[in-house]
Amino acid sequence: MRKVGLPDVIRACLFDMDGVLTKTAAVHDAAWKETFDDFMRRREGPGFRPFDAVADYDEYVDGRPRADGVRAFLDSRGIKLLEGSDDDPPELDTVHGLGNRKNALLLEKIRTEGVEAYPGSVRYVEAVRAAGLSTAVVSSSANAHDVLASAGIQALLDVRIDGVVAAERKLPGKPHPDTFLEAAHDLGVEPGAAAVFEDALAGMDAGRSGHFGYVVGVDRAGQADALREHGADIVVGDLAELLEDRV
Repeated sequence: MRKVGLPDVIRACLFDMDGVLTKTAAVHDAAWKETFDDFMRRREGPGFRPFDAVADYDEYVDGRPRADGVRAFLDSRGIKLLEGSDDDPPELDTVHGLGNRKNALLLEKIRTEGVEAYPGSVRYVEAVRAAGLSTAVVSSSANAHDVLASAGIQALLDVRIDGVVAAERKLPGKPHPDTFLEAAHDLGVEPGAAAVFEDALAGMDAGRSGHFGYVVGVDRAGQADALREHGADIVVGDLAELLEDRV
C-alpha cells in the first residue's frame, strides 16, 4: 500500500468533503460570516464584534453539523436562542432559522459560483481506487450530493454519509465518530482497516475517538500543529503528497 502513502492494513478511505476533496471551505466560511454578522448587527448595533473568518470558523463551525455550529458560535458570545425546528424560515432568529439562512446563502453561492475539486485530491482518490481500496465521503453537509455533482467527482466515491443520511439514521455529527464508523460499516470494513482524511479539528477528534487505522490531517489553513494535537498520524498540505511514498 506504500504507493498511496498508507499502512498495509488499510482497506478503505473515508474522506471529509469540504476542504479535503472540494474547495468549498471558503464558500461555507463566507456564508457563515454573512449570516452571523447580519444577526449580530441587528442584535447589538453597528458596534458589534464580527464573526472571525479564521478563528471563529475553525473553532466553532468547521466540520460540525449546521445546528451544532450555530449553537457553538452563539455560546461563545453568551447568546442563547430558541431551538426552533428544521423547517424554520431563514428570516427567523432561532438556531435552526440561522442555520437555514446560512444554507440558503451557501446554495446560492454554489449555484452562481460552482464548486471545484482539488486536483491533488482527485489524483489521490483515483490512485487509491486503482490500488483496490474502497472510498467514502463523510460530510456534515446536507448538500454533499449537489457539491460532489457540481465538482464532478461523485462517481469516485462508493458511499456517501452526509448530513441527510446522518439525520435519517440518527447519527450524531463530528466530533463524534459515528458518521465515520457508519461509512466504514457500509463499506464492510472494521475501523482499524479504514483511514480518515480530515481538515477540521472536529474531524480529527472523530478520527481519534473512533480508533481508525490511520488519520490524515489536511492542512489548508496553517493549523498543522493543531491537527497533530487532535490526533493526526500525518499532516499534508495536499493529498497528492501521499503519492510520494511517505509511509
